[in-house]
Amino acid sequence: MKRRNGNIFMAACILVAIASLSVAYHIYTKVDVKESVKSYGFYVLNQDNLSTLYILNDEKTIMYMLRDDPTHQIHQTVVPSGLLGSIAERAAQDIEVAVSVEKPKESSIWGTLFLVFGPIVLFVLLLWFMVYRNKGKGDGGILTFGDSPAKLIDPAANKVTLKDVAGNPGDFEEVREIIDFLQSPQKYWKAGAEIPRGILMYGPPGVGKTLIARAIAGEAGVPFFTISGSEFVEMFVGVGAKRMRSMFVQLRAAAPALLFLDEIDAVGGKRGTGFAGGNREADQTLNQLLVELDGFDQNLGIIVIAATNRPDTLDSALLRPGRFDRMIPIGLPDIDAREQILKVHLAAKKAADDVDTHAIAQGTPGYSGAEIKNLINEAAMIVAKDDRNTITMADMEKARDRILMGKEKSLKMDKKEIRTTAYHEAGHAIVGFHMPEHDPIYKVSIVPRGRALGMTMYLPEKDRYSHSHTYLECKMVSLMGGRAAEQLVFGKKHITTGASNDLERATEIARNMVTKWGFSKAGLMNFKQSNMEESFVLSETSKMRVDAEISRLVNEAYTKAINILKEHRATLDAVAELLIEKETINAEEFTQIVTDPK
Repeated sequence: MKRRNGNIFMAACILVAIASLSVAYHIYTKVDVKESVKSYGFYVLNQDNLSTLYILNDEKTIMYMLRDDPTHQIHQTVVPSGLLGSIAERAAQDIEVAVSVEKPKESSIWGTLFLVFGPIVLFVLLLWFMVYRNKGKGDGGILTFGDSPAKLIDPAANKVTLKDVAGNPGDFEEVREIIDFLQSPQKYWKAGAEIPRGILMYGPPGVGKTLIARAIAGEAGVPFFTISGSEFVEMFVGVGAKRMRSMFVQLRAAAPALLFLDEIDAVGGKRGTGFAGGNREADQTLNQLLVELDGFDQNLGIIVIAATNRPDTLDSALLRPGRFDRMIPIGLPDIDAREQILKVHLAAKKAADDVDTHAIAQGTPGYSGAEIKNLINEAAMIVAKDDRNTITMADMEKARDRILMGKEKSLKMDKKEIRTTAYHEAGHAIVGFHMPEHDPIYKVSIVPRGRALGMTMYLPEKDRYSHSHTYLECKMVSLMGGRAAEQLVFGKKHITTGASNDLERATEIARNMVTKWGFSKAGLMNFKQSNMEESFVLSETSKMRVDAEISRLVNEAYTKAINILKEHRATLDAVAELLIEKETINAEEFTQIVTDPK
C-alpha cells in the first residue's frame, strides 16, 4: 500500500510540474505583446492606414495596427471624450472593429515567482522522494546504481553438494582440489603451494556449470556469491568498472568466499574487436576485473569461478597464469552419467517399475543435464494431464518424441499428399537401413509434428565423439533418400518441397567435409570463415573449387540413394503401404518388413 501511495504521489508531482510549465508558457507568451503608446494626433494621421482596431472596455482606449508596418507593432492611444463613437463608425467602413476587448493584465510578483520557481521546487521534491524511497535498498535503485549486483547465497541456505551433481567422474577431480583448499588452506600454504585465483569452467549450455559451482560452495561451507557477466554491461561509461570494484569489496569482507561469474564472455571478450576497434565501457570493465584478480591476497581464501560456452572468445589476458589459469572442461554426459542424472531427477518423482533408466540413457545421446531434466518434466506433464501421478516408460517415450519431433498436429491431408509423405519417409528409412555405419531406425511416422509432415527417427547405439568419412557419407545418402523415393515413384515433375530441410542438412555436412575436415578432392586445407578473427579472403579459384566439391558430394549421395531404392523397390512399397495404414511404425515392425517385404 505504501508503495502504491508513493507511486501516486510521484505521478501527481510530475503532472503538477507539467501543468505549471504549460501555464507559464501560455501566460508569458500572451503577456509578451509589443505595445507602443502613441498620441491621438498620431492616430489621426494614420487612420486611413489601419489594418486592425480594438476598442477596450474602458471606453476611452483603442489599440490598432498599421497596414504598412512589417513588424505588426500594436499602438495604443487614449481617445478624447466623445470621439470614440465616430472613430468606431469611420473605421468600420474599411475594417472589422473588435469591441470590448480586455487588455491583458500583468501578473503579480508572487504569480511570477510561482511560475518560475514552482516547477523547480516540485522537481526537487520529486528527486528527494525517489532518493528517500530507494534509501537503504540493494535492488539497483538510484543510490545503488554503481553498487555490486552480486547475490549472496548464505552457506546455511546452500544445501547443494557433490552428491546432487551427477555426471562424469573425471570432471570432479579438479573440483575436489578446490573444495579441499577452501576447507583446509593451511596445508597448502605450509607447502608453499599457490591455489589458482581463478578457475574457468567451459562447456555446452546445460551441462551443470552453475550447479557444480554451488556444490563447491556447499561442500566447503563458505559464502557463495553469484553474478552474470551481463549485469556489468551498462550504457554509462564507468558503471561496470565501479560495480566490479564494489563486488570485490564484498568478497574481501566475506572471505573465505567463492564467486561464480556466469557468462564471463559478456565482459571478458577479446578487446579491440568491436565497432571502431572496441567498446570503451566493456574494455574498462574487463581491465578492472584484471586489476582485481591481481590485487587480492591469495591468503584471503577467495576463489573466482567463471563459466562460459565460448572460451575461444575470451581475451588472452584473462587466461594467463595468476588469473584464470585453471581451465576445467565440462562436457556432455556419457551414457553412465546420463543414467545417474536420470536417477537423481526421478528420485523426486513417482516412477513406475517399468521405467528403465539405462534404456532411456541409451536413447538420449548428446543430451545435457538440463535436457534430461526437461525430458522428465515433460513426462510429468503428460502424467498430470491424464490425471495420474506415476510416470511410466510409455510416458518417457512420449515425452522424448514430443521433444525431438514436436507436438502432433491434426492436419487434413488428401490421399495423394499422404501417399507422397509415406514414400518420402520410407525412402529415408530404407536408405539409412542399408548404409553400413548408419544409426539404427527407431521410429517412422507420417503424423505431422512441428513443421514436418512426417519424420524418420534414428537411435544411436553409442555416444560418438568423432565422425568418420564413411559415417558422414551415410548421413548424406540417407538424407537424400526421401527426395530419391519421390522421384523414383512419382517422377521428376512430381517431386515436392518436402526435401528442403534434407537438402539443407546434407549441404551443410558436405560443406564441412570440404572446408573443415579435408574429406574431399579440394585438398587438406581448412577454408574456415566462420570466426571473424581467423577468416581470410578466398581466391576465386578456391571458391569455385569448394563449390564444385560440395555439389559433387551432394549429387553423389543422391545417386547412391536412387540406386539403393531401385534395388529395394519392393521393400519401399511395402513400408509405404504400412505407413499409410498405421501412420507410425516402430523399429521391430520396420525390421520385420524389411527382412520380409512380402
